[in-house]
Amino acid sequence: MKAVLFTEYGPPEVLRVEEVEKPVPGEGQVLVKVSATTVNRTDCATVRAKPFFMRLATGLFRPKKTIPGTEFAGRVEAVGAGVTELKPGDRVFGFDDRGLGAHAEYAVVDEENAVTVPEGMTDEQAAPSTEGAHYAYNFINKVELKAGDTVLVNGATGAIGSAAVQLLKHFEATVTAVCATKDIELVRSLGADRVIDYTVEDFTEDDRSYSFVFDTVGKSSFFRCRRLLLPGGVYLSSDLGYMAQNIYLPLITAVIRPVLGNRKTLFPMPVDRRASILLVRKLIEEGRFRAVIDRTYRFEEIVEAYRYVEKGEKTGNVVIIVAHQNETRQSRQDS
Repeated sequence: MKAVLFTEYGPPEVLRVEEVEKPVPGEGQVLVKVSATTVNRTDCATVRAKPFFMRLATGLFRPKKTIPGTEFAGRVEAVGAGVTELKPGDRVFGFDDRGLGAHAEYAVVDEENAVTVPEGMTDEQAAPSTEGAHYAYNFINKVELKAGDTVLVNGATGAIGSAAVQLLKHFEATVTAVCATKDIELVRSLGADRVIDYTVEDFTEDDRSYSFVFDTVGKSSFFRCRRLLLPGGVYLSSDLGYMAQNIYLPLITAVIRPVLGNRKTLFPMPVDRRASILLVRKLIEEGRFRAVIDRTYRFEEIVEAYRYVEKGEKTGNVVIIVAHQNETRQSRQDS
């Protein structure tokens, strides 16, 4: 099979497409014939091993797993022992942010990280539906969100932000979304009650107050956003922040909360992928969630896709279409 490989850390140019042996599912795993995958911030960070401490998990000097990719959609080709919910032929989608080698024609996936694709949905639509939503949901489940709570979402058009807006509306929050001029109508279509155009005004100078501020692109800080928070309000960021402050600030703000008007910051450490995937599928089936797709690339254009994602300018998700070798040959013969 063809797969994207990287044997050293670095820029997108370290990636190459090569022939490798097809994997075999182990106990509790399924083999998926991948038809669509994505390139996201997690993939880019894995290939560059940034921040550096990621190497403790991915390999200190060189990557332990040489095929990147976290999200997928495709069809189950084989199942390992102990698999109970999925069977060969099932169309599935899902992800594993620990890395599952989805940038390949075939990937082995733990059964718990895959669910069946909702009726009427294409693989191209399904593949980008999970990772951003998982991180967005892990903003929400870290706070005590109630119907009617006011939430500001910075970066409302990224994979996490666009998912956050939709999930917050599912939980009946009142959402102010921050985005560029060109994306105002998009975020409104996702359910945002109010939009701030960051090319015109600084959202940290907003005259309204919020129960929660979610920075899904990590471009602000608790100290800049503290004035936006109501007493008892919470700030969360997807990024570690300057000098990794978002790791230790939750401890500090918990201690000095009275001085800060009971305001604090939390770090949205993601947990329970299965719960996120099941929630997303439920909302898709109800017509209340859709992944925003910016661009689609061919499998052979993987380096170009990584370069684009690293620019930090994408709207929603970047999808990779995986055309299998036998299918490519057949399509050429048919033409």
